[in-house]
Order: sequence, then structure tokens, then C-alpha cells
Amino acid sequence: MKINDILLKELMIMDLQATTKEGVIDEMIAGLSTNGIINDAAVYKEGIMKRESQTSTGLGDGIAMPHAKNKAVIKPAVVFAKSAAGVDYASLDGQPAHLFFMIAAPEGANNVHLEVLASLSRLLINPDFTASLKKAQTPEEVQGLFAAAEAAREAKEQAEAAAKAAPVAATETKRPFVIAVTACPTGIAHTYMAEDSLKLMAEKMGVDIRVETNGSDGVKNALTADEIRRADGVIVAADKKVEMARFNGKHVLQRPVSDGINKAEELITKAMRQEAPILNVEGDIFSASASDENPSIIGRVYKDLMNGISHMLPFVVGGGILIAISFLFETSFGADSPLFISFMAIGGAAFSFLIPILAGYIAMSIADRPGLLPGMAGGYLAVQANAGFLGGLIAGFLAGYIMVYLKKAFKGLPRTLDGMKTILLYPVFGLLITGLLMYFLVGPVFSTINTAMITFLENLGTGNAVLLGAVLGGMMAIDMGGPFNKAAYAFSIGIFTDTGDGSLMAAVMAGGMIPPLAIGIATLIFKNKFTDIEQKSGLSNILLGLSFITEGAIPFAAADPMRVIGSSIVGSAIAGGLTQLWAVSIPAPHGGLFVITLANRPLMFLLALLIGTAVSALMLGLWKKTQTQEVAK
Repeated sequence: MKINDILLKELMIMDLQATTKEGVIDEMIAGLSTNGIINDAAVYKEGIMKRESQTSTGLGDGIAMPHAKNKAVIKPAVVFAKSAAGVDYASLDGQPAHLFFMIAAPEGANNVHLEVLASLSRLLINPDFTASLKKAQTPEEVQGLFAAAEAAREAKEQAEAAAKAAPVAATETKRPFVIAVTACPTGIAHTYMAEDSLKLMAEKMGVDIRVETNGSDGVKNALTADEIRRADGVIVAADKKVEMARFNGKHVLQRPVSDGINKAEELITKAMRQEAPILNVEGDIFSASASDENPSIIGRVYKDLMNGISHMLPFVVGGGILIAISFLFETSFGADSPLFISFMAIGGAAFSFLIPILAGYIAMSIADRPGLLPGMAGGYLAVQANAGFLGGLIAGFLAGYIMVYLKKAFKGLPRTLDGMKTILLYPVFGLLITGLLMYFLVGPVFSTINTAMITFLENLGTGNAVLLGAVLGGMMAIDMGGPFNKAAYAFSIGIFTDTGDGSLMAAVMAGGMIPPLAIGIATLIFKNKFTDIEQKSGLSNILLGLSFITEGAIPFAAADPMRVIGSSIVGSAIAGGLTQLWAVSIPAPHGGLFVITLANRPLMFLLALLIGTAVSALMLGLWKKTQTQEVAK
């Protein structure tokens, strides 16, 4: 398969009309939708925006490469677009972007498709090639340039392979040797662009380099033990977790994948001169974020907590919804119904893993793989002690830091015992210490706290329940997917998993649905307050809101934080409070409108949602200035 097989002429936009980043994204998505490449523009855009929230795909040098791999994509394709004037795309170099490549990859894309996408990414590193693309006037010219560049690259690779096979002259001077690993969250574009950027710069600098890629199709060009041993330095340009223990004792430079693309010379120079710190596996806490800078304590705790919650969430959603459906079967067919019994058993099986998974992956985030066993075991002991969600949290952090200190304690042992540490010492001592503390201290203490908290919530008067619902609903709108949002959601999940009561889930679901819903409604009612691009995005926000995807509101909040966030908090707090006033319960942790039938009082939930949305939409529309006023300002 060649690049031109997915770089289709009918998708190309040779004169892009959009003038904003989101406008560019919407215009390119429209082409994918019109040509049947995707079947759900909102779902695909959600994937694009999620990737943009991690780090801008505006790579610099006038190129942007938004990309997503999700279920909305029917077949792989690339949209090429060109803007003569340039667009502020929040690029890494701060300069306008002129060339845009939107990559759409199916959720189950095979290796052939992914390799073609990787080849496309690599070609864009060449400045002469991108300069030719900027001059191209027709889709045929663009395809011709890619065909020629691809042929030239294949010829070069064949020549390099032949040269590598030839014997090396005995008098040849030994050159510096550097190894690298590149990886980005989606593993489609940045991974391979960083690879090629490092290779091209190493060739210019007279440095030998081997680059391993951790892409969406797995690890390619895996580094060997001999190469790691011989390397002068190691570069890890990655925005996701990669295997680090193999680099123990080497000078390892950890940076974001974007630095591999834009700061290749700096990275190679530092690695070659061994200016990076030596990696000490025994003492290091491996982070999924590749950076030399130490995160704050709060940032580290938040990252570890989110690692546990993100791994637990599929169990909560899958198990919770199946259990909720089983109650519908019980109501319709009775408690002896095979449908009720089977759905309850299946959902219950998933629920039984919740707290062990939460604790295990918190511990793993802190101490890498050695933390998984004591973390999961500690979580299980929390369940047995009735310590609940809070006990599981403590178990995860306790197990993680116990393993960190065990690594330091065993650091002085002879290197001949390194193998024994991993397979014997860490598992036994980690499990024993965590287990004893959970059994005799944490479990009993947090069982008491958990029981007291549940009793308190069960006996809340109506006024206090409304206040709690309003606070949780409002928190969902403060940062729309950030720490406040996640804290409210995690608290509600904890109560839900401990008690099976979905009252607070109703509050946070309503609170999380309102920001995108209100924005969408406001763009329809107050058209003169929003640009054409914002009005188009507003329609997709309605769908995102109905699906309980709060993050759809983020671009609007970033552009006008005070008005958007302020109005969203008010409406979300009202809706959250009303769900508690009317005793609404939703025994499902996600799904938005699509799980509304599982609520005990679906009409009251809808009424709370409508009232909160109306308040936020009207407040935003009346507060926001018209476009004429904005321009004058």
C-alpha cells in the first residue's frame, strides 16, 4: 500500500477557508464525513480534541497533523489542506500553520495502514519536500510529490541496507553511538516524525543512532541488549510510559516526543556528551510523562490517582450498566428470571475487581510493575475489611511507596542478586508489609470511617443533600474534565461502588452534561454572539453533552473562560441540587441520555437537566458580547 492510496484527491482542500484552529478541524472533518470516511463526526472530533488536549499537533515549521484512531472511522484516510494565509494552530514554535494533514485511522487499523501513516509522517520532516507542497496548486501535484518522495525514500533505504551489509574498513574511525525511543499517546504520527528527525540530525552530526518506535502497531526496531550496552547515551522522547528498567546505569535523557521532532540536535548532543543523569532503577519512580522536570507532589498524586481510576473505569461502566439493566429485568420478569440472574452475575463479576484494580494501578504508577501485586492485594484486603473506596485509595498509595522504599533498602545487595529481587524479594516483602498494615491498621480504621460516612450520607436531610448535589454538580463544570471534575466524579463513584446508591451519580451526570449542552443551545439562540465556526461546533456540543462528555466545552471555555465557566457552574449546580431534591438515582456511572431509562425517576432527571441547561444557556447568551462588540474591543 502506497501513501496515495489513503491521501485521496477528493479529500484535499487546496484553499482552506477556516481562520481558527477549531475551524480547521471542523472543515477537515466535514470532508471526511461527506466522503463516507467516518460515520460519526462528533465521535471522531472527540478523539481529535482529546489528542490536542495532550499536546498540540501543530508541529512547527508550518505543519499541523491532527489525528485520531477511533470507532467512528470506517476506512483509513488522510485529508490534506493548505492555507496560504496561515492559521494560528497553537503550534509548538508559535508560528502559523500552512499545511494540514488530518489522519483518520480505524480502531482496528492493521499494520499496513499504520506503516503507511508512519511513512507519511516521516516525509514531512524534509523541509524541501514541505516547501514543494506549499507551492502545489492541484491535488494531482500533491499526489505526484508524494509518489516521487516515496520512491526516493525506498531507493535510499535499499542503498543503506546494502551499505550496512558491506564489510567495514579496519581503519574507519569509531563514531559516537546513541540510542533512542520515541512514543506518543496515539502512536500514529509524532512517534515516527521524532524517529526520522533524530535520524536525519544524527546523520548531519556524524553520529550513529538506533531508534526504537513504540507506535500503535507495537514496538518496532526494538533495541538489543548489546546496543544498550554500547550506547554513549539514551534518548527517551515519549509522552507515554515505555520500558525503562533496561536502561539501568545508562545516561538517560527523558523528554516529550515533540522535543524529538523540534530539538533533535540538542537531544543528540546531550546524549552523546552524557549530560543526562544516570538512571537508577532501584531508586527511580517511573513516570508515564517523559520529562526531566520533577512534578509537584500534588501533580504526582493526581497522576497516580488518575492512573488507578482510568483502569478501574471500564469495570465501573461495564459492570454498573449491566447491573442496572438486571434490575429492569427483575422488575419485568421477577427475581428468578435467567436474564436478571445472568446480568447481575456478569455485572457483579466486574464490580468485584473495582477496588483491587484501583489500588493496583495506583501502586503501579508509583513503583512500576513491582507495585502491582501488593497494590491489588491491598485493595482486596480493603474490600474484605469493608474499608471501601477510601481504603482502596490508601492501599494503592501505601503499596506503591512501600515498594519504592524496598527498592532503596535492597539497593546495597550484590548485583548477583538482582534477579532474585524481582522474582522473590519484592513480591514477598511488598505483599507482606502491605498486607500486615492493611489487615491490622488501615482496614479496621477505614472500615470505621467508611461506615460512618455512608451512615452520614444515608441520614442527610433534604437540605444538606441538595447542597451536596449542588456542590458536586458545580465541580463538574469548573474545569470540565480536570482535577475538580475528576474529584467529584471519583467521590460519586466511590459512594456508588460502596452502597449501590446512584443518587450522587445523578448529580454529577447532570452537572457534567450541562456545559456542552448549554453552549450548544446558546449558539442556536444567540447567533450574533458566536462566530460561524463556533455555531457549527455548538451543534456537535449538544451531542457531546447528551453523551455526558463534558470535554466538548473546553474550546469555548479556553476562548472565553469567565463567561463560559461561570455560566456553566451556575446551571450545573442547580441541576445537581435538583436531582437530590427530587430523589433521583441513576445506577449507571456513564452514558448520559442513553442510560436515562435506568434512572428511578427519569422524567425528573430530564427536568433537572433542562432547567440547569436553560439557566446556563441564557446566562451565557445574555452575558456574552456580540461579535461586533468583540471585534471593536
